[in-house]
Amino acid sequence: MSDPTLIVVAAVFVLAGLVKGVIGLGLPTISMGLLAVVMPPVQAAALLLLPSIVTNVWQMIAGPAFGKVARRLWPMMLAVCIGTWAGIGLMTGTSAPYGTALLGAALALYAITGLTSPRLLAPPRWERVLAPLVGGVTGLIAAATGVFVVPAVPYLQAIGLDKAELVQALGLSFTVSTVALALNVGLEGGLHVAMAGDSVMALVFACGGMWIGQSIRERLSPTAFRMCFFAGLLMLGVYLVARSAF
Repeated sequence: MSDPTLIVVAAVFVLAGLVKGVIGLGLPTISMGLLAVVMPPVQAAALLLLPSIVTNVWQMIAGPAFGKVARRLWPMMLAVCIGTWAGIGLMTGTSAPYGTALLGAALALYAITGLTSPRLLAPPRWERVLAPLVGGVTGLIAAATGVFVVPAVPYLQAIGLDKAELVQALGLSFTVSTVALALNVGLEGGLHVAMAGDSVMALVFACGGMWIGQSIRERLSPTAFRMCFFAGLLMLGVYLVARSAF
């Protein structure tokens, strides 16, 4: 990796890690978007696999609610895997930029709704149907774009989890999605032993940014966290649309 590219990668992963530490998401979205400036999407996806897996596992286990959310969300996680593997090859297709733009628009619209109206709620009796449906769609979108926030994040935010549970549920969802996507990237020829050193370096920067972000999150009230959460989603959505347009 050349020196200019190294500087870009370091800055991208520090920023992405910081955002993830504050609101519990954003590392793949920010990383995929910004790294696309200097490398192909499949290469970017391969580079962020290790940082994404490690930071998601860290987020997933850093709290008391892991067992509870895992038991509740396993049907969704299974469907995420199935959807991701069913969509192999979509990331390298010609329609991928359009899918990313639609994803960003949906994310921004959901964030605006969350900032301007009461929180959407999904009754527990609906989870048996919604969980696998949301998981499957999330997996297909991840296979096409490398981003796995829609509709998983709106769904997890709607089922009544508190701040700590939501952050751990996001960690679980993103961990499963990343592992499932890793298989797709490998089969599409995006994984190379030569990238191991670069991926470890990216991990170090991402963990540094995430540690700073978590320190900030611990000082936020539930109301402030919710505002930051939706504001972060809005910025990510607008960014995805802009990236696809330009």
